[in-house]
Amino acid sequence: MTPATLAAYSVLAVYSAMAVYVLAFIAFALDLSKRSAIAQSASAGAQAPASLSRATTGTSGAAKTAVLDRAAPPAVPTSSTVAGRASRFQRTAYALVIVGWVVHVTALVLRGVASGRVPWSDLYEFVMTGTAIMVGVFIFVQLWRDVKFLGAYITAIVVLLLGLASVNFYVPVGPLNPALQSVWLVIHVFVATLGTGFFAVGGGLSIAQLLQTRREMGGLARVPFLATFPASEVLENIAYRVIVVGFAFWTFTLMAGAIWAERAWGRYWGWDTKEVWTFIIWVTFAGYIHARATRGWRGSRSAWLAIIGFTAVMFNFTVVNLFFKGLHAYTGL
Repeated sequence: MTPATLAAYSVLAVYSAMAVYVLAFIAFALDLSKRSAIAQSASAGAQAPASLSRATTGTSGAAKTAVLDRAAPPAVPTSSTVAGRASRFQRTAYALVIVGWVVHVTALVLRGVASGRVPWSDLYEFVMTGTAIMVGVFIFVQLWRDVKFLGAYITAIVVLLLGLASVNFYVPVGPLNPALQSVWLVIHVFVATLGTGFFAVGGGLSIAQLLQTRREMGGLARVPFLATFPASEVLENIAYRVIVVGFAFWTFTLMAGAIWAERAWGRYWGWDTKEVWTFIIWVTFAGYIHARATRGWRGSRSAWLAIIGFTAVMFNFTVVNLFFKGLHAYTGL
């Protein structure tokens, strides 16, 4: 089979993965809709006994006590109860994510075999690899904590980025630029995409934390599915741990990039646009970890800092690659 044929199959696999991810997104959205309906129904059911208890004023003490006991259920259902009742769509969506990810990884392997190298030497390949790792991190985190409620967020980002790369950045397979003919291409870029994947999940958790905090303060009554999410404090703790892992990978990315730069261009640091933004991201997340650990930053402040950090990652991932010139321009990395 020729490299051109393998590359064509890779493209077909990418579009197939996108189609499966779209189906997964729809299923996740239906799951959130179902959760909203169940949360509203449970809330309405809990309010009814309270109304009945008010109507019994003036009755005997024993009767009043009995009615108040019936009013005991909370107005807002717990996340585990509602999630269990609304899991059919979620299970389907998660299964689709796994299928899409397998097809996605197959596309990467075919691209790599067709080019005879690792498949992340240009912007198209970098987006393919980065989105595959995003989904892989999302799947991996499930082994530790159930974060399937982020499914719609993850699949939406992946489909948008893959679609953008496939339509605008596709290039035929070709030889590597001399500066990329190094083992550091394998190490530096792969670790950078790992960090990006963990930051993506951490950013989604921080967004969910902000929304949940507002709901817990009496707002967002029109978004009842938030009642099925973990409490804001739980979301914050999960986000922190995920981001710490991403930060470790990003730190290694910064160091490995400096070593590679010295090998390729004869200097460790040159204020290239990509280098500067990589450092800005590192400083932002270092500040997030430091402020939370030593300054006691909790709640919305830490969540906003995590979101700012992930926004910088996405800016580096898209705008810097597209509109800023520099030594990394020919790679998209």
